[in-house]
Amino acid sequence: MKCVILAAGFATRLYPLTLNFPKPLLRIGDRNILEWLLTDLASTGAIDEYVVVSNEKFADQFEAWSSGRSERITVLNDGAESNETRLGAVRDVQFAIDSLGLDDDLLVIAGDNLLDFSLGRFIDYFRAKGGATCIMRYYEPDLSKLRQCGVMEIDDTERVVDMTEKPSEPKTHWCSPPFYLYARADVPRVRAGIESGCGVDAPGSFIEWLCKQTTVFAFETPGRRYDIGDIASLEETRAEYRGITK
Repeated sequence: MKCVILAAGFATRLYPLTLNFPKPLLRIGDRNILEWLLTDLASTGAIDEYVVVSNEKFADQFEAWSSGRSERITVLNDGAESNETRLGAVRDVQFAIDSLGLDDDLLVIAGDNLLDFSLGRFIDYFRAKGGATCIMRYYEPDLSKLRQCGVMEIDDTERVVDMTEKPSEPKTHWCSPPFYLYARADVPRVRAGIESGCGVDAPGSFIEWLCKQTTVFAFETPGRRYDIGDIASLEETRAEYRGITK
């Protein structure tokens, strides 16, 4: 299994902290965001290669960071030079697939989100579902927050029957955070989704298209997700993400 980490954003809402520094390398407690994610994933023994998709501005900093790690990490530069010229998350996944010829189950995660539970539980769920593509879900009571994320409908087998990114009128309270496990058989469908006109900015846009083509299951998160999007959420995460044993 390969892990693709989406880290090509410019984090403009965190300026001036991220004006010349990538958000995934910001420190939370005694390590940076990526180190929290990789330490957890390494403990599962499931990942044999990590692919960090960055941009022209920050690729060198990710390269310098990865050179000191024991994991097998490949840093890719998608060539984007500004927030206005970014490729979008779905195109970045395809860029990683094309660049490295990826042909394996793919764990695709955002490089700016943390969890207070192990991703190993998500991987176990994927295996229990026979290796079908899986996403995460959590119950979001706040309507305004639902309008800013991917909202799904599921059946009694936990299969995703529909999903909409940033709906004006959410149909459920099931929200999808940016953690996805693509089955190997669905990896070629990323290109098909792009060519069919699925959205490319939000990573969930591919799932919105994919769930109408094949089976996708939704794992209910057993804990909390920390979305580090601005200064306030960064400080909240720093205050709360301490002493967590996964």
